Amino acid sequence: MSVSSSRKITPILGAELDKLVTLPWIWITLMGTFMLNLVLAAAYTSVGLQGAAGTQNILNIGLASMGYLQAGFIILGILATCSEYTGGQIRTTLTVIPWRGFQLSAKHLAMAIITIPAAFIITASGVLYTFIMMKDTAVVIEIDAIIESLAGATGYLTLTTLLSAAIGGLLRRTTPALVILLGYYFIVSPLTRDFLPSIRIYFPDTAGHYMYMPPSSDEINGLTPVQGTCILMLWTLIFITVAIVFYRKRDA
Repeated sequence: MSVSSSRKITPILGAELDKLVTLPWIWITLMGTFMLNLVLAAAYTSVGLQGAAGTQNILNIGLASMGYLQAGFIILGILATCSEYTGGQIRTTLTVIPWRGFQLSAKHLAMAIITIPAAFIITASGVLYTFIMMKDTAVVIEIDAIIESLAGATGYLTLTTLLSAAIGGLLRRTTPALVILLGYYFIVSPLTRDFLPSIRIYFPDTAGHYMYMPPSSDEINGLTPVQGTCILMLWTLIFITVAIVFYRKRDA
């Protein structure tokens, strides 16, 4: 059974990767997100340079754009799963690949393969820009701390993309998925920031924040990076599982 499954998943993964890399909107979204990050990094760095010398944290400034940067990866995940429904290509996909569970799992794996290097490059570019501009005025940070924060930021954006892809697969329409997810991340979540903080830290965006920004010493209800990773990963796996269950039961 394991050999048979392996023989199925390998060509399916290759097909899903091929579909994603040939989808123009994937690369347009990534390039737009990269440019947006550089613009925001320049803006935050400029503000930081005007602050008190010697007190600026490169990571705090270099990763300050994450709140906006996540929008690009939310769009990326939704486009990856909803694009096939827009033009009816999903029927061709299911005709060629009748194993729905394998196919959707492979799509998410292919999405992760593309997102991980893209997320790392984009987040690292912001931190690198900040370091170059502020290396003489910022607090010295150990390389291990920089690597851990970049790894956490990459993981957060990757899991956010996969979670968005799962919700996009559930809704099967781009606009409703965008409205719900962007509405949650940019309207609902900020509005509930001061309510029930002990519960809110278990929400996907809040838990994910701690993956790259560990709690400060005076923060009472903060999570460790590992705890934040586990919580966001659990959210992602739940939505992917639900998406697969519905995908197997629905008509194309």
